[in-house]
Amino acid sequence: MLVTLALAALPLCSVAAPLSVVVNPGDQGEQSRFAVFSEWRQVLEQSLRRERAAGGLQLTQSNDATADLSATRSRLNDLVVGPAHVVGSALRYGYQPVATMDKTVQAVLVAPQSSSINKLSDSAGKRLGLPMQDSVVTYLLRGEINASNSTIKQHFGAVLESRYQDALLVCLQIRRCDVVAVERAVFERWQAAGESLKVVMQSKAVPGLSVALKPGGTLNAEGLRASLQGAQAGSLKLQAVGADAFEYVSTLGYFTPRALPGATQVDAAAVAKLLQGGALFIDTRNEAEYKAGHAAGAKSVPYHEKSAKEADFKVEDDKFDLSQLPADKASALVFACNGPECWKSFKASHVAVKAGYSKVYWFRGGFPEWRAAGYKIEGSP
Repeated sequence: MLVTLALAALPLCSVAAPLSVVVNPGDQGEQSRFAVFSEWRQVLEQSLRRERAAGGLQLTQSNDATADLSATRSRLNDLVVGPAHVVGSALRYGYQPVATMDKTVQAVLVAPQSSSINKLSDSAGKRLGLPMQDSVVTYLLRGEINASNSTIKQHFGAVLESRYQDALLVCLQIRRCDVVAVERAVFERWQAAGESLKVVMQSKAVPGLSVALKPGGTLNAEGLRASLQGAQAGSLKLQAVGADAFEYVSTLGYFTPRALPGATQVDAAAVAKLLQGGALFIDTRNEAEYKAGHAAGAKSVPYHEKSAKEADFKVEDDKFDLSQLPADKASALVFACNGPECWKSFKASHVAVKAGYSKVYWFRGGFPEWRAAGYKIEGSP
């Protein structure tokens, strides 16, 4: 769900387009999410009133980190406010870190005190309760388990997902979950309320909700940083943050594999040659990303992704309109999306191979690599 607020123009000089800001309050209940969003709205209004030359402010509340991660790669928003993995992604695609909350976030794996599980290896084959796949908690846990040369699906016997972290306590209480992954602050709140629980694994700490600024805009990062630190709303307190604070979270996450059976992986230069030879460039991103900028001549065939970001994803959970591809199965097709972290082109390539297409080229670097290489772009990059 997206909630968009078009705020009145700030009365200074005129600017044609409003400043686009997305705020993702993280994994909280609806009331808490709205309260956090409201505090951020107040702080941003205060700060941007001081720093903007003029113009309106379009503020969007998001609870879809998948869409936010994708949007950072296409640079759809002027300012991004979100959890560490969203902002870390934004930094990889040119955004500047501006400010962060004064509290960090740490993912912990939690079990009942009476459980025989005392470390990650003890949880092998057990039932895991987990926030949704693009939660910062899931992002961190997945990265730590990947670092141990395993995957969540391989390590645990079953995975139960919950939209909100607090619902995972019930999963432990009714013994549907043997362990659950939550933020340390959530675990400490449960513990303070008298729940008999223990931490059996923890990630490193990462920044809390943070702000990143799109490059090349009218805002000055240093001025905005100073204004944000001076603004106040409820309990929200902000401090300066540098790119180094996001190095750890940026090494984790959902990077696609480096090979795809049945398809040929290609770089931007190879794609350019293929297009000269008549290949069709299939852009699997969503419509907004495609319109914001795409490789010249690319055809938009969005891949609607619901499956996990894993090599053995469930094709039946997703939607991809194969009828939009050429009828000739010998046609040369280049599939791309938003870089190594974007799984849409990987999955679309897999589907095309399974459908019998014999010349499938997977452009893993996708639109960001195409843009960086200086090849022709259509739309508004």
